[in-house]
Amino acid sequence: MPALPTKPAPRSAPAAAATSRPTPHPGFDWRRIAYLTLVSRALDDVEESTNRLRNSVPREHLVLYQFSARGHEMAQIMLGSLVTGRHDGAGAYYRSRPFLLSVGLSIPDAFGSPLGRAGGFSDGRDIGVVCNLPNPEGCTVLPMSGDVGSQYTPAAGWAQSIIYHRDTLGDASYAGCMGVALGGDASVATSGFWAALTMATTLKLPMLFFIEDNDLGISVRGDMQTPGGDIARNLASFTNLFLRNGSGTDPHETAGLLQEAVAHVRRGEGPALVRVTVPRLNSHSGPDNQKGYRTEAEIAADHARDPLPKLRDYLVPAFMTEADWTELEAEVARDVAAGLEAARARGIPNPATIAQHVMADDAPHVAEAMGGLSRAERAALPSTELANDEGELLRYAEAIRRTLRHELTVNPKVVVFGEDVGRKGGVHLVTEGLQKQFGDTRVFDTSLSEEGIIGRAVAMAISGLMPVAEIQFRKYADPATEQLNNTGTMRWRTANRFAAPIVVRMPGGFGKDVGDPWHSLSDEVRFVHAYGWQVAMPSNAADAVGLLRSAMRSPNPTIFFEHRSLLMTGDGSARYPGDDYVLPFGQARVVREGSDLTVVSWSAMVHRCDEAAAAFGDRVEVLDLRTLSPWDRSSVLASVRKTGRCLIVHEDNMTAGFGAEIAGVLAEEAFWQLDAPIRRLAPMDIPVPYHPVLLEAVVPGVASIQAAIESLLAV
Repeated sequence: MPALPTKPAPRSAPAAAATSRPTPHPGFDWRRIAYLTLVSRALDDVEESTNRLRNSVPREHLVLYQFSARGHEMAQIMLGSLVTGRHDGAGAYYRSRPFLLSVGLSIPDAFGSPLGRAGGFSDGRDIGVVCNLPNPEGCTVLPMSGDVGSQYTPAAGWAQSIIYHRDTLGDASYAGCMGVALGGDASVATSGFWAALTMATTLKLPMLFFIEDNDLGISVRGDMQTPGGDIARNLASFTNLFLRNGSGTDPHETAGLLQEAVAHVRRGEGPALVRVTVPRLNSHSGPDNQKGYRTEAEIAADHARDPLPKLRDYLVPAFMTEADWTELEAEVARDVAAGLEAARARGIPNPATIAQHVMADDAPHVAEAMGGLSRAERAALPSTELANDEGELLRYAEAIRRTLRHELTVNPKVVVFGEDVGRKGGVHLVTEGLQKQFGDTRVFDTSLSEEGIIGRAVAMAISGLMPVAEIQFRKYADPATEQLNNTGTMRWRTANRFAAPIVVRMPGGFGKDVGDPWHSLSDEVRFVHAYGWQVAMPSNAADAVGLLRSAMRSPNPTIFFEHRSLLMTGDGSARYPGDDYVLPFGQARVVREGSDLTVVSWSAMVHRCDEAAAAFGDRVEVLDLRTLSPWDRSSVLASVRKTGRCLIVHEDNMTAGFGAEIAGVLAEEAFWQLDAPIRRLAPMDIPVPYHPVLLEAVVPGVASIQAAIESLLAV
């Protein structure tokens, strides 16, 4: 084991100059700040030294991916010392471990996760510095992500959820709490930063942006990320934004900036942004070598700004003696050595459990993740799997609207939002009238940012709400890809510490006699392929009711796909199955029974398949999958084993569409019961065209489905 660093920090100025230094700011526990700054520096020292000894240190004692916080730590720790609200929440990034130390991360946990040990942030599943910290009685650090800038919109969502819990749910314990987003200067070029900034300023959210400007995005200088290299100066004209700008290496100046900004936010006066300049005293990460893109003079200039000796000079002798500082260093060395030993004594993660927590396990012995409704809250909501077959006949859109209305009525934690969802009632009028009935805190419009819509939903769910977010059309979800991916993997990569069970309503597919490449995309297989998501594609109003309500009671996130043609026509109209009706995911529906051929489909294609099958009497069985993740393998296999033939019809592209997955399973598990080759009928691999004649040539129609059925039956 390499020796722990114990040498005292160098002085940045002679002791005689101490009399001219300012008195340390009141309101800070300066000994704790010094202790944690030294701890953070020691953690980096140990990790870097072990990684330099790769030939002599066993692999299980190595940090395989290391990001140093050296140079950033003091300012982060000072910020953390002010983030003490019971329901404060923070969105952080890969250089934020010092902040976590200041809000409750233990030294063994700080070591254990980078070493990949069992337990910790992720049970060895994620990079060790991609942190999280569930904390019911203090600052919750939202699950970080490896992509840059994705921390901002969840932090804004947390800030909005504070207002909702405080004002709408009447929970006084949220008063004065705030959301915090930490990020480097390069991250302010991302869409996530600007989406969160728009949310925070337009809604006057209790949110603090903390920008650590080291003038580098790996190797790219700050003026390539921000014109002029100073985001705070550039934002001077923003309304509702309190700005502070200064040094993150001068402890006195940093303390003043942070105290002002935090006080502003906690008073309810809107968001604040603090930019502090800090040095990056190491390469970007372990594998990076900054000497390839920085001069020796540039590196030396950064080391001259090291905040640690400045902190020492600030506190000695004004706050503590030389002997006190020396004893503090010795205490840190002892604690870090003990923490490293405790971390290394932890077990290696068990490979047999690696597939756990992709989806929720509701077994009573499995701990609940932080996020969504609790088991008790879900159980208290009335539900039944028995449909009322004599309910009112409803069109597809009205059935969804009625379900949302009822859930908003019975569950005060439901919030519905998206672009044009409020006053207009949605571009397909699915949410029409809901804002008027429930108010604009529960049904509200958002800025035009899918990143912001999904990012805010994530944090709202983690806070315990039930967000139902609308993306206007399937294609428009693409800018939110990072947030959607991170949502689906959250439970797995935090080893069941966090989950974000959101519902994302997403229209797509061809419209009434019209299509185009932007509004008519289906591409559902992308979400089936994504980890951790449920995917619902109902073909009729009754199933839409049951699946939407099921999704809103689920501990898993759900893509709820609403087909445009069904929203725009009477196709899919059905009896309203009741206010408490839930339809479990993974149960196919037999639309039509038959003996010689199974047709498998979903969403709007089901209606075309049923019409086509009617011409063949009782020879063709039609199955509506209803959900694609999970999908009802057993029903499909049973039907095909009975009929011996299978046609799969879908609207997504032929190549790698979900039909290929079904065909693969059938070939693997029902090969010997097949009397004919499995056939797929789907659009060619091109975008959806606009003109009705072209649309009909691309999307499977009744005639082409009938021809495929006839061909298979003839085999």
